[in-house]
Amino acid sequence: MKQFYTESWPQFYTATIYEWKHLLADDCNKEIIIDSLRYLVTNKKIVLNAFVIMSNHFHCIWQPLYGFTPSDIQNSFLKFTAQQLKKSLEKKNQELLTPFLVNKADRKYQIWKRRSLSIELSSDAVFEQKLNYIHYNPVKAGLCVYPEDYYYSSAKFYNGGKDDFGILTHYSGN
Repeated sequence: MKQFYTESWPQFYTATIYEWKHLLADDCNKEIIIDSLRYLVTNKKIVLNAFVIMSNHFHCIWQPLYGFTPSDIQNSFLKFTAQQLKKSLEKKNQELLTPFLVNKADRKYQIWKRRSLSIELSSDAVFEQKLNYIHYNPVKAGLCVYPEDYYYSSAKFYNGGKDDFGILTHYSGN
């Protein structure tokens, strides 16, 4: 029987859309990110503590579960979401893919910027700092006054216990 405990610290993870394009401004594309996170949580690959989806980047705090490394999770997430975002653009209008066209040997389109940021959160203080950073990202961008007012975020979960997405686990400390 597979174990569902962790082997690594929680990770603060940031993925940015190629050339900071605002691909995630469309709520349908944000839902692709949510669906991917839901898959990872439901299939017991991660514990998801926090997230925010902005128009051109995504932040989260996740912890890979037993048998999965941070790079396994990151690669799976990036590959799946890139494929789904590409399909979404193709469905709406093939021309929307043009800005993501690249001259690379291994791909025709690039959705995510290379070299995502991942930081191991090995102390409660660093975890709390990154959690606040995630939740205040939409406030800083002028999208809302209070973090919990931004829908595509875990702030409402931490400020009132409401998980609109059914994928979050409250952080209880190391």
